Amino acid sequence: MNKSKIRIYYIFHSGFAVETENHFLVFDYYMSAKELNNNGQSKFSLQDNIKNKNNVLVFSSHNHEDHFNTEILHWEKINPSIKYILDSDIPVDFKKSNYYKLSKYEETIFEFKDDSPHAHKNNSKIDNSSEVYVKAYGSTDIGISFLIKVDGITLFHAGDLNWWHWKDDSLEERSFAEKNFKLEIEKIKDENIDIAFFPVDPRLEEHYSLGGEYFIKELKPKFFIPMHFGDNCNITKKFAEKVKELPTKVVIINSSGEELSLHTSNPYL
Repeated sequence: MNKSKIRIYYIFHSGFAVETENHFLVFDYYMSAKELNNNGQSKFSLQDNIKNKNNVLVFSSHNHEDHFNTEILHWEKINPSIKYILDSDIPVDFKKSNYYKLSKYEETIFEFKDDSPHAHKNNSKIDNSSEVYVKAYGSTDIGISFLIKVDGITLFHAGDLNWWHWKDDSLEERSFAEKNFKLEIEKIKDENIDIAFFPVDPRLEEHYSLGGEYFIKELKPKFFIPMHFGDNCNITKKFAEKVKELPTKVVIINSSGEELSLHTSNPYL
């Protein structure tokens, strides 16, 4: 993976923008531009990027309000070539030519030729850098997770896939959650992931790191970017310290609108 060919911006919660050599991807956006203004401190403008970039792909993993905002559907007014890759259960008009629905374990290739993208399902062969491969994996809540191969980089966005170990759940419920999570991870183990976006949720209290640690140990992504923590950015530093002995580099996040560095000198990494 050529780290100089990718730029990653943290939007909020599970929302990220990823710029590769030829494409611009947005994942699980839900906060409005006004809320993301960050008191004028952020230099990153999502709207400007969407307007000015070619090959814009917008992903939503499921219909929870903290992962899907209908505001994204208005972005095509400022960039008519934008494409939406959405969980099949999100209630939108999939008859529109720029809306693509995915259910778990379906895969699609988007070909960008002469500014005219086409999608082909159930074909995992990628011929050149103008193509983006997307496969949906499952979740341990509703919806799907995304595996994307773009410009020589493999990304994984977990959506709500996590080891949801809630203290108030019964032992049976917690055992069921663990089993389902580990079964889903087993399905992904053959993938070589460069960058993973994965939940590190402080609401799980002392169990916040269970899913992330297991994911890193089993799948060994090169970089792990925490998400699903609301405005508690400190949890990303706490998690990085907890797994500092593992070879995966954990990216620490400080604020929304931040460009994340994959060239980190953080002492915990």
